[in-house]
Amino acid sequence: MSKYWSDIVGELQPYKPGEQATSDGVIKLNTNENAYPPSPTVEEAIKFFSSGSLRLYPDPMSLRLRTAIADLENLGIDNVFVGNGSDEVLAHTFRAFFKNDVPVVFPDVTYSFYPTYCKLFNLSYGEIPLDDDFQFRPELIPARNGGIIFPNPNAPTGIYLDYSEVELIASKHADSVVVIDEAYGEFGTRSSADLVKKYPNVVVTRSFSKSYSLAGARLGYALANKDLIEGLYRIKDSFNSYPVDRLAEVCALAALRDRTYLNSVIKKIKESRETLTNGLRNLGFRVLNSEANFVFVSHEKIMAESLSVALRERDILVRYFSKPTRIGNFLRITVGTEQQVQKLLASMTEILR
Repeated sequence: MSKYWSDIVGELQPYKPGEQATSDGVIKLNTNENAYPPSPTVEEAIKFFSSGSLRLYPDPMSLRLRTAIADLENLGIDNVFVGNGSDEVLAHTFRAFFKNDVPVVFPDVTYSFYPTYCKLFNLSYGEIPLDDDFQFRPELIPARNGGIIFPNPNAPTGIYLDYSEVELIASKHADSVVVIDEAYGEFGTRSSADLVKKYPNVVVTRSFSKSYSLAGARLGYALANKDLIEGLYRIKDSFNSYPVDRLAEVCALAALRDRTYLNSVIKKIKESRETLTNGLRNLGFRVLNSEANFVFVSHEKIMAESLSVALRERDILVRYFSKPTRIGNFLRITVGTEQQVQKLLASMTEILR
């Protein structure tokens, strides 16, 4: 620990992202990237992108991108905020809306960036225990809280909370900001985006990383009423006035235009998810019902860590959460292409023998 660190730096336990592959031969099923490339319209847009424009700062308000998202969501531009990936957008929501005199609440099994942000921003937090089937129980949310956040579908479980339950949370906790993190929301669920028209306390965050295959471009956005969006821009403009770069915006605009390609990729992933789920269950795995582009699995006869190591030896990376928690014997496996799914299932069969 450096003597020059502030107290808060020494106390932080930073979020640890999934391992990046160092070889082209590795099947990478550990970080929930899309198995397919972005739309061809993105590649075409990059070809015609003028590199000379990079000498200029981007539009600090990202008006073209916000307009395209607003049109897609049937909202006004004042209902849209954009940033460098949904993680940055989430960080701004923690800073802008969550109170530090009472705990922020989220599920006990959820995206591990949430407690990291709480510690970074000096926010206390409370965890709502999922039940034995890893279902979120909204009735356990305390009436007095500093804010509510949860992914839907949840990560890393992949389980979806029904729209009616989400709306009940928003209406019951009208004095709290309710953030619904929909990073995986396009893979088979109903979005809560239209709730922002009805409830002034709702924020829905989205990512271009998963369904649009633009993880490398770092783009995310939030949907909310204009007062909350103004709050996010006040935070953003006190931190970084130009978060979305010119090339990333061009990629996002191109991806948004090609709905046919998006729908075809989502269809492939959902089909491969079903193949993966059924195949693993046939091998004796417990597989939670996922509505995301990953599955969450465990096996009673072999430890998750051992499985992770054995798969790595076969050049397949999956996500193992090593902390001794209730999910310590689970693996999170990204849904790959059909070929990758078959290779994983064959490897699992071999390992279990």
